[in-house]
Amino acid sequence: MSEKTQGEELKEKLFNDKKNGWESVSEEEGRNIFNYCDGYMKFLNEAKTEREIVKRATEIAKENGYKEISEYSTLKAGDKVYYINKGKNLFLAVIGEENIENGINIVGSHADSPRLDLKPNPVYEDHGFAYFKTHYYGGIKKYQWTAIPLSIHGVVVKTNGEKVEINIGEKDDEPIFTITDLLPHLAQDQMGKKLKDGIEGENLNLLIGSIPYNDGKASEKVKLNILNIINRKYGIVEKDFLSAEIELVPALKCRSLGFDESLVVGYGQDDKVCVYTSLTAMLNVQNPKKTAVCIFADKEEIGSMGNTGMESNVFSTFMSEILNKLGVNRPNLLDKMFCNSKMLSADVDAGFDPIYSQVSEINNASFLNKGVGVNKYTGARGKSGGSDANAEFVAYVRNIFESNNIAYQVAELGKVDVGGGGTIAYIMANKNMDVIDAGIAVQNMHAPCEVVSKADVYEAYRAYIAFLKDMD
Repeated sequence: MSEKTQGEELKEKLFNDKKNGWESVSEEEGRNIFNYCDGYMKFLNEAKTEREIVKRATEIAKENGYKEISEYSTLKAGDKVYYINKGKNLFLAVIGEENIENGINIVGSHADSPRLDLKPNPVYEDHGFAYFKTHYYGGIKKYQWTAIPLSIHGVVVKTNGEKVEINIGEKDDEPIFTITDLLPHLAQDQMGKKLKDGIEGENLNLLIGSIPYNDGKASEKVKLNILNIINRKYGIVEKDFLSAEIELVPALKCRSLGFDESLVVGYGQDDKVCVYTSLTAMLNVQNPKKTAVCIFADKEEIGSMGNTGMESNVFSTFMSEILNKLGVNRPNLLDKMFCNSKMLSADVDAGFDPIYSQVSEINNASFLNKGVGVNKYTGARGKSGGSDANAEFVAYVRNIFESNNIAYQVAELGKVDVGGGGTIAYIMANKNMDVIDAGIAVQNMHAPCEVVSKADVYEAYRAYIAFLKDMD
């Protein structure tokens, strides 16, 4: 083997070369990656909505020694607590040995994903077909949601407070649903429109049945028959939809992708991939130096508003309760603790796609298979609406990743003038804590089926463990 030239050695020393992570994976590491992602895919198939995510994550946390914070009168180092907010977001914490005034280490992701929701008055009949009216949630391409199998998930709460859970379309012996579209032969006008206008939001109506109720005198017989079936199965009437949260998601299983099975394809990986990796990372945190916290937020896809979004006071309430039960609370302590805290905003990034390379700036794009994507800033165009991590904190994060041999890449979301996006990072940064986005590159983001790299999923898991344990 020939010796490296001076220039080759200098290039190796000075250049930031993004290498394909699979190239350095040993046989044993490969088995670990695939085994870990088997668990990840199982988790995605078990929980597709934020309520289901919170329920399943709580079960896993309890199996690993976590208790609801109300079960504790006092807290000490090593205690594991959780708090559920209105069934749609979840907080986990492991109490650290250090004075909590010195700050906490946080990994925060979000459990909600783009989807279709039912309108409050969803059921109608038209020319012998029964439909549900929908309202899309988050940023979607509407045409991607037609002519695909859909399942129905959610809850209906009756006036007496009884809660009815609905989950239909996931099992092989259950019916599925779909939104119809035109055949190409009759779609000349439709296909002549701009892509964003080809499908109108008010036409995203879910087909739910076609058999009329056997009564010659009744009107709207198909609607009547469908409501009768729903009533017999769930004990609800049409008015109960007024107090319901029902979501439509793809009735598709999360699967391995490719002959080499190196990728994962499935719905909702933005941002459930970071939910799973941060959850399983927390299970590896025992007796940390600093209190370790994991956040599963809601409403991120629509601006983090509402009482389950991170714009609410719920996280401050949770941390205040911890301070109270540690017996250290006093005026301004919460604010001081936040000022000394550090956080990874665990959210995904737009992975470079060679077919659509024109939207990416190649030197600052996030690539599948090249490790955790670290976004110093998010926002749109002139960094509007995003946080911008300071250089000192970026150096801290780099040091932790490099010390633990974690593959990472620094990226941004597309070309400057093309668009942009945000996460919960700016909300937490407004509390004066150090925050940076660190997540996983995704192709097909916000589509019914998204794609990630198994190597990146495992690397994110390792990165979150290192951050929660080692960040000073």
